Amino acid sequence: MAHLVIKRDGTQEPFDVGKIRHAIEAAAMEAKLSGERVAELVRDVSAVALECAGGRDEISTTELRDAILKELDVVEPFAAEAWRQHDRARRSWV
Repeated sequence: MAHLVIKRDGTQEPFDVGKIRHAIEAAAMEAKLSGERVAELVRDVSAVALECAGGRDEISTTELRDAILKELDVVEPFAAEAWRQHDRARRSWV
């Protein structure tokens, strides 16, 4: 599994699966999914992110985001759209 995540600004930080789980959970809750469905998504989609990061020393946040959104597009499009809306809103603040 990747030990480092390379952020968009080039800084590095330790890989933290908890952050990935939190982001997936936030998107699922924003999409107003049931608690059970939120838990399923967190489990299944974070596993995809871990697989994407496997066997590497580092991975970019863009690669992780793309892998997560690709999976969410398939299994829960409303959560994927909630994630994208959050991204757009966050970027408009900067």
